[in-house]
Formats: sequence, structure tokens, C-alpha cells
Amino acid sequence: MKTRAVRLYGKNDLRLESFELPQIKENEILAKVVCDSLCMSSYKAASQGTDHKRIPNDAATNPVIIGHEFAGELIEIGDKWKSQFKTGDKFSIQPALTYKDGPVGVLSAPGYSYHYIGGDATYVVIPNEVMEQGCLLSYHGDGFYPASLSEPLSCVIGAMHANYHTTPGSYIHQMEIVDGGKMAILAGVGPMGLAAINYTLNRDDRKPSLMIVTDIDQARLDRAAGLYTVAFAASRGIDLRYINTSKMADPVEEMKALTGGEGFNDVFVFAPVTPVIEQADGLLAFDGCLNFFAGPSDPNLKARLNFYNVHYGYTHIAGTSGGNTDDMKEALSMMSKGLDPAGLVTHIGGINAVIEATLNLPHIPGGKKLIYNHLEMPLTAITDFAEKGKSNPVFAELASICSKHKGLWSVEAESYLLQNAGKLN
Repeated sequence: MKTRAVRLYGKNDLRLESFELPQIKENEILAKVVCDSLCMSSYKAASQGTDHKRIPNDAATNPVIIGHEFAGELIEIGDKWKSQFKTGDKFSIQPALTYKDGPVGVLSAPGYSYHYIGGDATYVVIPNEVMEQGCLLSYHGDGFYPASLSEPLSCVIGAMHANYHTTPGSYIHQMEIVDGGKMAILAGVGPMGLAAINYTLNRDDRKPSLMIVTDIDQARLDRAAGLYTVAFAASRGIDLRYINTSKMADPVEEMKALTGGEGFNDVFVFAPVTPVIEQADGLLAFDGCLNFFAGPSDPNLKARLNFYNVHYGYTHIAGTSGGNTDDMKEALSMMSKGLDPAGLVTHIGGINAVIEATLNLPHIPGGKKLIYNHLEMPLTAITDFAEKGKSNPVFAELASICSKHKGLWSVEAESYLLQNAGKLN
């Protein structure tokens, strides 16, 4: 089977190449990758090359396929796995393997470390250790892009589960956000913040009674409010408020006033910015948990915390880096039941757009960039579909479909694109 893939050879050295995949072994699976969601982690890997902890040292001579937020369908099943998987199954993959005896080591991960599996490819060979660790995950919902976005959604799920609270006099940590409590999501209208809002509103097991979402960009706040409405939140028993902190004289005091002055049980920080971290600390209630979600690029990032409150108010900090396999299973389950992560996606492209988009990801505005690997298509903002539609009927129809879905990507749009890809150019 021949594949076409974007491979990493070194720092900022990505190449789109066609090459032959080896015949699968009895403990491997051949799969078709339909789509991949570009991640900042791939930008970091491309920027750092072999300095990255997951990139093997011999990448210059044995390049690896990049991309780790991908979905597709299984094409051929090795004998070992025929009782668990079947041809045509839709899948997603938990990329964060910890298989000590793998070909690369404890930090091996599809999308960073392997020659024949990664998200930015048309076909891949799924190695035995992915199945052995239960990291090949079935998806039973509609379309493919939701499964591709299960990995970023799992990061939010993991963060919610990682929060914890205590009882004075007891050393037992009660994991999770406070059910019926007060929650703040700061700098929360970027792609991952939107995922956190979406997940919180759609949970059935627990939810806050009050949730505030802050930012300093009114246009982004308005978009979030249009996607995840106050009315829908109210129907779920949540008092949701979108707040522009740049318009407040004293943001901490004004936001705490919404809680009767008590503060928030769970505060999530979605931007690695010192003033936002310090603001989060000031919002904490007694036994409040500050979750530092945003991954900083500065290894010396620091912020001041109120240690008087740490001692007497039991305030504390949590942080996670990604979700685990159970978090991804929860994400896939929620999506198969109707949770739509389309609010994350702002751009669509083909495999020919991967290199430029990945190397410039921090400078491309918007949310997730969704790649369809079997298509040739420039990276295109969904908001530009209508303009492109003036000269291309495929884009015109995509614009029409997206307009029916609040301007968002959808299973309907995905299906139309895949059926009409030959007419794009």
C-alpha cells in the first residue's frame, strides 16, 4: 500500500512525500486516515526537531510522520486483532503511549516517533503497542472530524477530572469540580476554552451552578456566546455569563461579587499569562482549586500566589498536560451521543496545506485547522467560503451548508466536501 504523508526530518524540515508502506504483520492494522486536526504540539515538534523529547535522534535518516489528532477507518486487520476490530470500523487514537518496550521508548507517540503512523498521512500502519495499551479507540458517531477532535477534548476532560477539593481535618482529596459550585474559565474563548464550555454544558454527571467565561476580546466573547448560549446553559441548570474583564475597574472584586463575595470553587486558566494566573488566584473561594491548563512555552513562567490563603483558606493548584485513554473514551462517547466539537474548527485544508500551516501555526488566527488528507485544498477559513464560492461552486455550497449550522463545520459539510473533492480545483 502506498501512502502520502508529511514527514519530519529535522528542525523546520517537513516534507510531503509518497512512499510504500510495509506489509502489515499479524499484530498490526492497516488504516485509512480521513482527517487530522493540527495541534500546537506538532508545531513545537517541527520547531525543535530531534531536540523534542518524542522525536527520535535518527529522524534525519529515518523520518517520522507528524500529526496526532486523527481519525479514519480500518482497512486490514492482522490476525491477532481480528476478534476485537473489523474492517470498516471508524477509529481515533490516544497518542500518548507509555510502552517501555516500544521501538522508540517510554515517550513513543504516533505523530512524533513512528515511521509508518501519524495523522498527516493517507494510510498508516498501526503498531501492536497501540492496541496492546488499549489506545486504538472505536468511534460510533457520525462523520470523522468529531473523532479527530476527541484528543483535544480529552485534554479538557482530564483537566476537569484532575481538579480536587478537601475537607478540613481530612487528608482525602475529593477529585473533580464541585457539583453545583461556582466555576470560572479565564481567557476562555480560544479553541480549548470553547471545548471546556461545550463539555461543561453537556455533562450529565455534574455541573456548576454558576459559570463565568472571561476574555478581553469582545468579538471572541460574542462568538462564544452565539455558539454556547446563555439560554441553553439555563436549560441545563447553569447560570452562564460571558465577561469582558477589560471593561472592569476591579475584575477580581466584581467577579467575586457574582458569588456573594465567596469566590469560585474551580478556576481554570486558559492562557499562560502572569496577570491571568494572579487574577485566578484572587478569585478562589475557600478550598478553591486553580487549574493551570494552558501550556507555557516559557520554562521560567512565574506568578505571585497568596500563600496566606494557601495556609488558611486551603486554596491549591492543579495542572494537567493532555488527557488519558479514559478521557478520550469519554469524549468519543459524548460525541456519539450528540456533543458536536465543531466550534473548535475555523479552517479546512488538504494534505498539501499541512507543512505551511504547521510551521506557521502560532501566527494563523482562529481555532483548529482541520486537514482532510485525501484532498488537495489550500488552508481556508470557513468565513472565506462565501467569497471563494463566487468562483467555485463547491465553496459556494460549503458556505451555504455552514450557514445552516451557525457558521460552523458539520457532518453535512464534511460529507459534501469528501464527495465533491475532485471539483475543488
